[in-house]
Amino acid sequence: MQVIDEKVIQFADCLIEAEKNRKAVEPLTSLDQEITVETAYQVQLVNIQRKANTGQRIVGKKIGLTSLAMQKLLGVNEPDYGHLLDEMKVENRGALPYEKVLQPKVEAEIAFVLKKDLIGPRVTELDVLQATDYIASALEIVDSRIADWNIKLQDTIADNASSGFFVLGDKQVAIDSLDLSRIGMVLYKNGEVMNTGAGAAALGNPATCVAWLANKLFEYGITLNAGEIILSGALSAAIDAEPDDFFQARFAHLGEVSVRFC
Repeated sequence: MQVIDEKVIQFADCLIEAEKNRKAVEPLTSLDQEITVETAYQVQLVNIQRKANTGQRIVGKKIGLTSLAMQKLLGVNEPDYGHLLDEMKVENRGALPYEKVLQPKVEAEIAFVLKKDLIGPRVTELDVLQATDYIASALEIVDSRIADWNIKLQDTIADNASSGFFVLGDKQVAIDSLDLSRIGMVLYKNGEVMNTGAGAAALGNPATCVAWLANKLFEYGITLNAGEIILSGALSAAIDAEPDDFFQARFAHLGEVSVRFC
């Protein structure tokens, strides 16, 4: 039986209380400058297990830090990941009460839904394509329990990769004939274009991100399972969200996905 370090429990308690009380906390990396990436993932897993113990169900994973710009900003050379829970899903064209978030931002992504398990450590992009049931448009509402988004890599990993909520589009598209790197996207906020992007923004190809995730999870004894949703990484910069904001993303081939904050 694995023994969990007392410091891991303390950090996990800190983040779970911040989420419960909707009061952001100072960075874990300022509380302990020696915190490692490994410790941060342990913190994440402790809180995910706590939520699973209350009846929440893991429905997938998310990949973060897939852009070179964000990796450079945080001084890292690979992405990170977090877990998606059933209570994090918002229906397409639905409304998300602002009282459920702290300091939300919205990103547009391509979601993969798997029909086969993906088990590292040697998963390739071709393996990902063969294991994918369909892809769909998606919005991720990223959020941080760390005050002012003052995060380093260990902070966001511990905080479930700064996950909040997610929305899937209605259109389910087979990937057989698509070049994922060239799928274009336009993100709107209150009817105004905020930014544009394409699949290539996520490590050159979103399937590359999913392969990275499957291989990374192998280090922690975790697999990607059939039926899981994988958010493959933002195609453009995250946009701040306020009450009454309406976000919509339009994707080539994949249709539209939207959410309103209320």
